[in-house]
Amino acid sequence: MAEKDVLWIQSTRDNYWQTNGPVKSTDKQSNLIIKNNKGRLVEGFGSCFNELGMFAIDHLSEEDRKTVLDSLFATDGDCQFTLCRLPIGASDYALQWYSHNETDEDYEMEHFSIERDHKYLIPYIREALKRNPDMKFFASPWSPPAWLKFPKAYNYGTLRWEKKVLAAYALYLVKFIQDYEKEGIKINQIHVQNEVNADQKFPSCKWTGEQLQEFIRDYLGPAFEKHNVETEIWLGTINAPEPWQELMTDTTSDYDVYAGLVLSDPEAYKYISGVGYQWAGKHAIQRTAESYPELRYLQTENECGNGKNTWEYAQYVNNLFRHYFVNGANGYVYWNAVLEPKGRSTWGWEQNSMITVDPETKSFTYNPEFYVVKHHSHFVKNGAVRLETKGHLTAHVLAFQNPDASTVIIVNNPLKRQRELVFEFQGKAYQFDLKPESFNTIVLKN
Repeated sequence: MAEKDVLWIQSTRDNYWQTNGPVKSTDKQSNLIIKNNKGRLVEGFGSCFNELGMFAIDHLSEEDRKTVLDSLFATDGDCQFTLCRLPIGASDYALQWYSHNETDEDYEMEHFSIERDHKYLIPYIREALKRNPDMKFFASPWSPPAWLKFPKAYNYGTLRWEKKVLAAYALYLVKFIQDYEKEGIKINQIHVQNEVNADQKFPSCKWTGEQLQEFIRDYLGPAFEKHNVETEIWLGTINAPEPWQELMTDTTSDYDVYAGLVLSDPEAYKYISGVGYQWAGKHAIQRTAESYPELRYLQTENECGNGKNTWEYAQYVNNLFRHYFVNGANGYVYWNAVLEPKGRSTWGWEQNSMITVDPETKSFTYNPEFYVVKHHSHFVKNGAVRLETKGHLTAHVLAFQNPDASTVIIVNNPLKRQRELVFEFQGKAYQFDLKPESFNTIVLKN
């Protein structure tokens, strides 16, 4: 392999996405070796469609709007997203709380409607589909309609555990899939509940493992069969356990009471295609993937920071990418790709985004996490397989082999000093001088 067949992109705190070179071959001993052991297939990278995202994008001129959307979704763009999430009803980044059926006691879902989604969500999704018609989508509710819950509130409580309620809620999810398909948007996966262990200020609904097991086994799976729904059912999104909770004898959020419990039931298991983990779920994904290697796994919501969009937090996010892929994930999904400054939600939380749109100046800025995502998603293609590595830099490295046989290495130097990377590939060693606190993507062309 000639040096010209090696591409090296580097981002530092003050200088993003720079092509470095020429790449030097060397006789030095390698400190990173790419092994032949192959891990999981990559199913995609993406973000979530939320009302506040499209609301922010709409501040831009038509030219800038196109630039932002192209940078996220175009097949020849920066991030080239292929797998994205959408809420069923209001997420915590909706403009107000809502569901798709506000009519009390409508157990037959005769008043189900996605009309509200035509203002922001569906236009946002269609902009993505214009740029990538092969985009895949998964959807999850933050809360059922409030009248199906106790107490009757979006941002509190649990589903009423009554047969007519459970059947109605399964039908609610069927209707969502059917109505979106009528709009030309195929929902590839349904994740039963966003953050099953969360009782929040924003739309939420708390579930036990036993409830997830029964609902999937006795209601959702049979409803999909009855209505010929081809959408996959996923056990997600699981946001537990916190390590300290597993030490408590009365905890309801340890590893076994969610994935372990549900998947151990053969009648529930037969309906489940994969598991979605986020936030504290990062502490459980390894155990689930080892126990059920035949299933697929997604990191479903990037941890979102505090709205300051610092380089330091971008380094943390880079570590999350590695943690999830090394421990069994097939894909990684960012949370809000686009927000206004500070990323303030309707309930007061401030969080990071890949892109900030300033409504006063009608301008946009690419934040550090935009480049962290791009360092992974721009070159790692769907169908790539993760490669294992060994050596002193392994803790900071992800490696993939694309379907075209090119090899992609993403390496972070978190130190405040330059660090040398020497890696061996196909009998030849290459040297890279990694700048302090830098993200690097190296592509070895076939």
